Amino acid sequence: MTRLTTVARVLLTAVTVLLTATAPATARPGTDSKAPKDFVALRSVDPTILQEMRYITPHNFVGERIDGYEQPLCILTRPAAEALHQAQRRLLRKGYSLKVYDCYRPQRAVDHFVRWAEDLEDEAMKGEFYPNVDKTRLFADGYIAAKSGHSRGSTLDVTLVRLPAKPTRPYRPGEPLVPCFAPRSERFPDNSIDMGTGFDCFDTLSHTLDPRIQGRQRANRLLLKSTLQGLGFVNLAEEWWHYTFKPELYPDTYFDFPVSRKSLAGAH
Repeated sequence: MTRLTTVARVLLTAVTVLLTATAPATARPGTDSKAPKDFVALRSVDPTILQEMRYITPHNFVGERIDGYEQPLCILTRPAAEALHQAQRRLLRKGYSLKVYDCYRPQRAVDHFVRWAEDLEDEAMKGEFYPNVDKTRLFADGYIAAKSGHSRGSTLDVTLVRLPAKPTRPYRPGEPLVPCFAPRSERFPDNSIDMGTGFDCFDTLSHTLDPRIQGRQRANRLLLKSTLQGLGFVNLAEEWWHYTFKPELYPDTYFDFPVSRKSLAGAH
Protein backbone atom coordinates (compact mmCIF):
# COMPACT_ATOMS: atom_id res chain seq x y z
CA MET A 1 0.00 0.00 0.00
CA THR A 2 2.83 2.38 0.88
CA ARG A 3 4.58 1.62 -2.41
CA LEU A 4 1.37 2.28 -4.40
CA THR A 5 0.80 5.53 -2.54
CA THR A 6 4.34 6.68 -3.29
CA VAL A 7 3.98 5.80 -6.98
CA ALA A 8 0.66 7.62 -7.18
CA ARG A 9 2.17 10.70 -5.53
CA VAL A 10 5.06 10.72 -8.01
CA LEU A 11 2.66 10.40 -10.96
CA LEU A 12 0.45 13.19 -9.64
CA THR A 13 3.46 15.47 -9.23
CA ALA A 14 4.63 14.73 -12.76
CA VAL A 15 1.18 15.47 -14.22
CA THR A 16 0.95 18.73 -12.25
CA VAL A 17 4.34 19.88 -13.55
CA LEU A 18 3.37 19.01 -17.11
CA LEU A 19 0.07 20.90 -16.91
CA THR A 20 1.76 23.91 -15.37
CA ALA A 21 4.36 23.98 -18.12
CA THR A 22 1.82 23.74 -20.96
CA ALA A 23 -1.05 25.83 -19.61
CA PRO A 24 -1.59 29.22 -21.29
CA ALA A 25 -0.32 32.15 -19.25
CA THR A 26 -2.77 34.72 -17.98
CA ALA A 27 -1.57 37.92 -16.37
CA ARG A 28 -3.91 39.22 -13.70
CA PRO A 29 -4.97 42.72 -12.61
CA GLY A 30 -2.31 44.54 -10.59
CA THR A 31 0.51 42.45 -12.04
CA ASP A 32 -0.34 43.24 -15.66
CA SER A 33 -1.09 46.97 -15.77
CA LYS A 34 1.27 47.63 -18.69
CA ALA A 35 1.32 46.19 -22.17
CA PRO A 36 4.48 44.71 -23.67
CA LYS A 37 6.36 47.23 -25.82
CA ASP A 38 5.17 45.61 -29.06
CA PHE A 39 1.53 46.59 -28.39
CA VAL A 40 0.46 49.84 -30.04
CA ALA A 41 -2.56 52.07 -30.44
CA LEU A 42 -3.93 51.47 -33.93
CA ARG A 43 -4.23 55.24 -34.50
CA SER A 44 -0.44 55.57 -34.22
CA VAL A 45 -0.08 53.20 -37.18
CA ASP A 46 -3.12 54.24 -39.22
CA PRO A 47 -5.26 57.18 -38.08
CA THR A 48 -7.65 56.76 -41.03
CA ILE A 49 -9.19 53.49 -39.83
CA LEU A 50 -12.54 54.22 -38.19
CA GLN A 51 -13.10 53.11 -34.60
CA GLU A 52 -16.44 52.41 -32.93
CA MET A 53 -15.38 50.66 -29.76
CA ARG A 54 -18.58 49.02 -28.60
CA TYR A 55 -17.56 47.62 -25.22
CA ILE A 56 -16.92 51.00 -23.65
CA THR A 57 -20.57 51.84 -24.44
CA PRO A 58 -23.82 50.18 -23.31
CA HIS A 59 -24.59 49.16 -26.91
CA ASN A 60 -23.45 45.57 -26.63
CA PHE A 61 -24.99 42.22 -25.70
CA VAL A 62 -24.43 42.85 -21.98
CA GLY A 63 -26.00 46.30 -22.05
CA GLU A 64 -23.36 48.14 -20.02
CA ARG A 65 -19.76 49.29 -20.20
CA ILE A 66 -17.47 46.27 -19.93
CA ASP A 67 -14.75 45.90 -17.29
CA GLY A 68 -11.28 46.90 -18.46
CA TYR A 69 -12.36 49.39 -21.13
CA GLU A 70 -11.18 52.77 -19.90
CA GLN A 71 -10.89 54.59 -23.24
CA PRO A 72 -12.40 54.09 -26.73
CA LEU A 73 -9.10 52.82 -28.08
CA CYS A 74 -8.05 50.02 -30.42
CA ILE A 75 -4.86 48.36 -29.17
CA LEU A 76 -3.11 45.64 -31.17
CA THR A 77 0.26 44.00 -31.49
CA ARG A 78 2.35 46.01 -33.94
CA PRO A 79 2.43 43.34 -36.70
CA ALA A 80 -1.37 43.11 -36.65
CA ALA A 81 -1.73 46.90 -36.74
CA GLU A 82 0.72 47.23 -39.63
CA ALA A 83 -1.04 44.52 -41.64
CA LEU A 84 -4.36 46.29 -41.01
CA HIS A 85 -2.77 49.49 -42.31
CA GLN A 86 -1.90 47.69 -45.56
CA ALA A 87 -5.50 46.46 -45.84
CA GLN A 88 -6.76 50.00 -45.32
CA ARG A 89 -4.53 51.31 -48.12
CA ARG A 90 -6.04 48.78 -50.53
CA LEU A 91 -9.60 49.50 -49.46
CA LEU A 92 -9.29 53.28 -49.63
CA ARG A 93 -8.47 52.95 -53.33
CA LYS A 94 -11.83 51.19 -53.75
CA GLY A 95 -13.77 53.79 -51.78
CA TYR A 96 -14.02 51.91 -48.49
CA SER A 97 -12.60 52.21 -44.98
CA LEU A 98 -12.15 49.62 -42.30
CA LYS A 99 -13.99 50.16 -39.04
CA VAL A 100 -13.07 48.28 -35.86
CA TYR A 101 -15.54 47.42 -33.11
CA ASP A 102 -13.08 45.71 -30.77
CA CYS A 103 -9.36 44.89 -30.74
CA TYR A 104 -7.29 43.78 -27.74
CA ARG A 105 -9.67 42.68 -24.95
CA PRO A 106 -8.49 42.34 -21.33
CA GLN A 107 -9.12 39.07 -19.51
CA ARG A 108 -11.21 40.99 -16.96
CA ALA A 109 -13.60 41.90 -19.80
CA VAL A 110 -13.92 38.23 -20.74
CA ASP A 111 -14.61 37.46 -17.07
CA HIS A 112 -17.37 40.11 -17.18
CA PHE A 113 -18.94 38.33 -20.16
CA VAL A 114 -18.83 35.02 -18.29
CA ARG A 115 -20.52 36.48 -15.20
CA TRP A 116 -23.22 37.98 -17.38
CA ALA A 117 -23.79 34.70 -19.23
CA GLU A 118 -24.19 32.86 -15.93
CA ASP A 119 -26.89 35.32 -14.81
CA LEU A 120 -29.85 33.83 -16.66
CA GLU A 121 -32.19 36.55 -15.40
CA ASP A 122 -30.33 39.32 -17.25
CA GLU A 123 -31.71 39.37 -20.78
CA ALA A 124 -31.93 43.13 -21.25
CA MET A 125 -30.32 43.05 -24.71
CA LYS A 126 -31.74 39.75 -25.96
CA GLY A 127 -34.09 41.45 -28.40
CA GLU A 128 -31.18 42.73 -30.50
CA PHE A 129 -28.20 40.45 -30.01
CA TYR A 130 -29.56 36.92 -29.39
CA PRO A 131 -33.33 36.86 -30.04
CA ASN A 132 -33.36 33.22 -31.18
CA VAL A 133 -30.81 31.80 -28.72
CA ASP A 134 -31.72 30.56 -25.24
CA LYS A 135 -29.27 32.13 -22.80
CA THR A 136 -28.65 28.72 -21.22
CA ARG A 137 -26.99 27.73 -24.52
CA LEU A 138 -24.43 30.56 -24.79
CA PHE A 139 -21.50 28.47 -23.51
CA ALA A 140 -22.48 25.22 -25.24
CA ASP A 141 -23.01 26.96 -28.58
CA GLY A 142 -19.68 28.78 -28.35
CA TYR A 143 -20.94 32.36 -28.10
CA ILE A 144 -19.28 32.87 -24.70
CA ALA A 145 -16.04 31.29 -23.44
CA ALA A 146 -13.71 31.72 -20.49
CA LYS A 147 -10.83 32.70 -22.80
CA SER A 148 -10.75 34.87 -25.92
CA GLY A 149 -8.16 35.23 -28.65
CA HIS A 150 -8.72 38.98 -28.36
CA SER A 151 -6.76 38.89 -25.09
CA ARG A 152 -3.64 37.80 -26.97
CA GLY A 153 -3.55 41.09 -28.89
CA SER A 154 -3.71 40.05 -32.55
CA THR A 155 -7.46 39.58 -32.95
CA LEU A 156 -10.00 42.22 -33.88
CA ASP A 157 -13.65 42.68 -34.83
CA VAL A 158 -13.93 44.68 -38.04
CA THR A 159 -16.27 45.76 -40.82
CA LEU A 160 -16.32 48.02 -43.89
CA VAL A 161 -17.72 51.53 -44.35
CA ARG A 162 -18.44 53.12 -47.71
CA LEU A 163 -16.78 56.54 -48.02
CA PRO A 164 -17.57 59.26 -47.27
CA ALA A 165 -18.54 57.81 -43.90
CA LYS A 166 -21.85 58.89 -42.45
CA PRO A 167 -22.07 59.48 -38.69
CA THR A 168 -23.67 56.80 -36.51
CA ARG A 169 -26.04 58.08 -33.87
CA PRO A 170 -25.39 56.99 -30.29
CA TYR A 171 -27.41 54.18 -28.76
CA ARG A 172 -29.93 55.34 -26.17
CA PRO A 173 -30.28 52.83 -23.29
CA GLY A 174 -33.83 51.60 -23.07
CA GLU A 175 -34.74 52.27 -26.68
CA PRO A 176 -36.70 49.53 -28.50
CA LEU A 177 -34.47 46.72 -29.73
CA VAL A 178 -34.60 45.25 -33.23
CA PRO A 179 -33.15 41.80 -34.05
CA CYS A 180 -29.58 41.95 -35.36
CA PHE A 181 -30.59 39.92 -38.42
CA ALA A 182 -33.52 42.16 -39.42
CA PRO A 183 -33.30 44.02 -42.76
CA ARG A 184 -30.65 46.73 -42.62
CA SER A 185 -33.25 49.49 -42.81
CA GLU A 186 -34.81 48.19 -39.57
CA ARG A 187 -31.68 47.34 -37.56
CA PHE A 188 -29.90 49.82 -35.30
CA PRO A 189 -28.33 52.34 -37.71
CA ASP A 190 -24.68 51.58 -38.42
CA ASN A 191 -22.65 53.35 -41.07
CA SER A 192 -21.06 50.08 -42.18
CA ILE A 193 -22.10 48.38 -45.41
CA ASP A 194 -24.72 45.62 -45.18
CA MET A 195 -23.17 42.36 -43.98
CA GLY A 196 -26.50 40.60 -43.46
CA THR A 197 -26.41 40.93 -39.67
CA GLY A 198 -25.18 43.47 -37.17
CA PHE A 199 -21.99 43.09 -35.16
CA ASP A 200 -22.06 40.54 -32.30
CA CYS A 201 -25.19 38.88 -33.65
CA PHE A 202 -25.50 35.55 -31.83
CA ASP A 203 -27.05 33.63 -34.70
CA THR A 204 -25.93 31.17 -37.37
CA LEU A 205 -26.63 33.88 -39.96
CA SER A 206 -23.40 35.45 -38.70
CA HIS A 207 -21.38 32.53 -40.06
CA THR A 208 -19.23 34.13 -42.74
CA LEU A 209 -20.27 31.77 -45.53
CA ASP A 210 -23.81 30.95 -44.38
CA PRO A 211 -25.61 30.00 -47.63
CA ARG A 212 -28.64 32.11 -46.72
CA ILE A 213 -26.53 35.25 -47.08
CA GLN A 214 -26.45 36.05 -50.78
CA GLY A 215 -26.21 38.93 -53.23
CA ARG A 216 -24.67 42.19 -52.08
CA GLN A 217 -24.45 41.06 -48.44
CA ARG A 218 -22.34 38.05 -49.39
CA ALA A 219 -20.19 40.13 -51.74
CA ASN A 220 -19.52 42.58 -48.90
CA ARG A 221 -18.42 39.80 -46.56
CA LEU A 222 -16.15 38.35 -49.23
CA LEU A 223 -14.59 41.74 -49.95
CA LEU A 224 -13.63 42.06 -46.30
CA LYS A 225 -12.45 38.45 -46.12
CA SER A 226 -10.37 38.47 -49.30
CA THR A 227 -8.70 41.76 -48.41
CA LEU A 228 -7.70 40.72 -44.91
CA GLN A 229 -6.92 37.11 -45.78
CA GLY A 230 -4.42 38.28 -48.38
CA LEU A 231 -2.44 40.06 -45.66
CA GLY A 232 -2.20 37.27 -43.09
CA PHE A 233 -5.52 37.51 -41.26
CA VAL A 234 -7.57 34.39 -40.55
CA ASN A 235 -11.35 34.63 -40.24
CA LEU A 236 -13.35 32.83 -37.55
CA ALA A 237 -15.93 30.98 -39.65
CA GLU A 238 -18.73 31.58 -37.14
CA GLU A 239 -18.32 35.39 -37.10
CA TRP A 240 -17.98 37.42 -40.29
CA TRP A 241 -16.38 40.30 -38.30
CA HIS A 242 -13.72 38.29 -36.37
CA TYR A 243 -10.12 38.14 -37.69
CA THR A 244 -6.77 37.09 -36.21
CA PHE A 245 -3.39 38.07 -37.63
CA LYS A 246 -1.03 35.10 -37.99
CA PRO A 247 1.51 34.26 -36.76
CA GLU A 248 0.54 35.71 -33.38
CA LEU A 249 3.25 37.30 -31.27
CA TYR A 250 1.67 35.88 -28.11
CA PRO A 251 -0.20 32.69 -29.07
CA ASP A 252 -0.33 31.36 -25.50
CA THR A 253 -0.66 34.48 -23.33
CA TYR A 254 -3.91 36.14 -22.27
CA PHE A 255 -3.21 39.69 -21.13
CA ASP A 256 -5.21 41.74 -18.67
CA PHE A 257 -3.92 45.32 -18.86
CA PRO A 258 -6.72 47.90 -19.28
CA VAL A 259 -7.67 49.39 -22.63
CA SER A 260 -6.06 52.75 -21.98
CA ARG A 261 -3.23 54.90 -23.33
CA LYS A 262 -1.62 54.56 -19.89
CA SER A 263 -1.17 50.85 -20.55
CA LEU A 264 1.09 51.45 -23.54
CA ALA A 265 4.81 52.00 -23.45
CA GLY A 266 5.75 55.49 -24.63
CA ALA A 267 3.39 57.92 -26.32
CA HIS A 268 0.95 56.49 -28.82
